[in-house]
This record gives sequence, C-alpha cells and structure tokens, in this order.
Amino acid sequence: MSFSMYQASVPQFKKMLMNLSEILRKAEAYGSLKKVDEKCLLDSRLFVDMFPLTKQVQIACDQAKNGMARLAGIEPPRMEDRETTFSQLLERITKTVEFLDTLKPEHIDGSEKREIKFSIGEWKFEFICDQYLSTWIIPNFYFHLTTAYNILRHNGLEIGKADYLGGQQ
Repeated sequence: MSFSMYQASVPQFKKMLMNLSEILRKAEAYGSLKKVDEKCLLDSRLFVDMFPLTKQVQIACDQAKNGMARLAGIEPPRMEDRETTFSQLLERITKTVEFLDTLKPEHIDGSEKREIKFSIGEWKFEFICDQYLSTWIIPNFYFHLTTAYNILRHNGLEIGKADYLGGQQ
C-alpha cells in the first residue's frame, strides 16, 4: 500500500495535534489539582540543553503548518512564539489544525519532485519535496510531539500510549 504525500501527512498531523491538545488539557487539570504553578510545567524540560514544553509544542505546530505550506507552495500563517499558558498553546494547536483543514490533496500531491529552499535563521536548506516530507517534516514533528509528551510524563502526569495515540493501540 502506498500513500500520497497528503495522506501520509495532513490527516495524521491533525490527529496527533488533537491528541496533544487532550494531553495539554490533562496537564492543565493536573497542575490545578496538584497546585503546581502552570509556568513550572510549561517551562519544564527533560535536560538543560533541550527546549521547554512550550517550545516543543510551538515547534510541533510549526513543522506541520510550515512544512505543509511549503509543500503546497503557499505562505504559512505567521504565529509569534508568545504562548505562556496552556490555553494559549491550545489556541495555537487549534489555529494550526484550522490551517491544515484548508489544505486539500491537490495542493500537496504532485509536488514530490519539486525543489524547495528555505532558511531558518542562519541555516539554509534545500530539499526535493518528497525527501523534505519524509526526512525533515515527519521526523521533526514526531520528535517535538513526543518530547512534549515525555516532559509531562516526567513531571508526573498520568498519561500513556493511549493518550499519545488517541485511544488507539
């Protein structure tokens, strides 16, 4: 079975971002119940040289929206990295999913062999679109999503594989 670039990305990104929303809601409730300052959870990280929870969520969203926009050949919506609360992170996820909802298979499928060039700060990248999806967007998306999950799990939030996968195993 083979999947189109759209099928391999957009529906799964949307699903996993919605799962992340549920995990963040549980984290917010957990913080209230345990009387843990929200900022403490949001600033948590697994190791000193890793990004905190807030940045992990921001980057997961950026990988989905920026990556899919580049594949579709359109400008991604700009989102400033100013979230400081769970509700703001949930809003960012909602906006990301709403953007992904605007994309249709015909926007992405057929771009497989097109060249794509972009910069992130001082780094310059060049890919062929199918390579960009499989070696950059998908791995980075899951890295940051999983790291956000692990930060919360490390901080005592009782979540498991069913939460990560959205009730599927």
